[in-house]
Amino acid sequence: MKATLIHGAGDVRVEEVPDPTLREPTDALVRVLRSCVCGSDLWPYAVMPASEEGNRIGHEFLGVVEDVGSDVSGLKAGDVVVAPFVWADNTCDFCVEGLQTSCRHGGFWGTPGVDGGQGEAVRVPQAQGTLVKLPVGEDSALLPSLLTLSDVFPTGHHCAVTAGVGPRTTVTVIGDGAVGLSAVLAAKRLGAERILLMGRHEDRTDLGREFGATDVIPERGEEGVERVRELTGGDGTHTVLECVGLEPALETAFAVARDGGVVSRVGVPQYALGPVGRDIFLRNISLTGGIAPARAYIEELLPDVLDGKVEPGRVFDRTVSLEEVPDGYRAMADRKALKVLIRP
Repeated sequence: MKATLIHGAGDVRVEEVPDPTLREPTDALVRVLRSCVCGSDLWPYAVMPASEEGNRIGHEFLGVVEDVGSDVSGLKAGDVVVAPFVWADNTCDFCVEGLQTSCRHGGFWGTPGVDGGQGEAVRVPQAQGTLVKLPVGEDSALLPSLLTLSDVFPTGHHCAVTAGVGPRTTVTVIGDGAVGLSAVLAAKRLGAERILLMGRHEDRTDLGREFGATDVIPERGEEGVERVRELTGGDGTHTVLECVGLEPALETAFAVARDGGVVSRVGVPQYALGPVGRDIFLRNISLTGGIAPARAYIEELLPDVLDGKVEPGRVFDRTVSLEEVPDGYRAMADRKALKVLIRP
């Protein structure tokens, strides 16, 4: 079958790889209907050292079950399913606590011996705990929005939930990428009173307004902080959702938080240390967030997607075939696409 491999910075290729097979009785085989390129895929795309053999890549996909192992129940051939970006048994103590990203028997897609999601098919370990059955057909118009349940929408939701977003909450969202826009959508869904979106790409912030942003701040750095303060009577917002992962974004997050507020970060940190010293202590600002346990949120978010109350799939603004995946990476890296959908 064909699958995507990354061989180094700027070097993504679609190659022939062995067809997946059932290795464990807890496995399932899934034929991929839709996958996508994630913003976090762009980090290795920017800096990965060259590799002759390459690494499988991709961690967001939905598809059709082709076969299941003898220990898998509740799933059968023909079921349409979505896979969270981390596979997990969903029964260990961490999973029961809603932290499937720390599953004692789980792991990440694309690691050695595990398929990546950007391919024609995937062997799914711990299939019963990982896969969520979807009540739609293979040609459903909802597939793009349902695919976001794999990662980007639950990640935005996790950011809002851990920050404590709710009715009468004011929110600043930092970042107008797919996660930032998903955080806007999540904050609106949770009843936020006011949502300030910090972003400077007009096509993206326009979508952010449609998702629920009440204000857009295109300025960055001190000018951006000053603008947020101006819009909030000098106080800042109760919650800040940091969806970028760079240290300047975290610095801005602390600067625009109201005293006693909460900063939640879900952008994968590209820094070792953060600015969390005396000032943050004296202002009683809390820092939370982290890698999102998407599996914990799918059942909660699924009904609103099925009913059309939210349309997170609108973050996809370009669709490519599997053979065109390298073009999709270039488009996202060059900021010519917000998020690329892949149709094998």
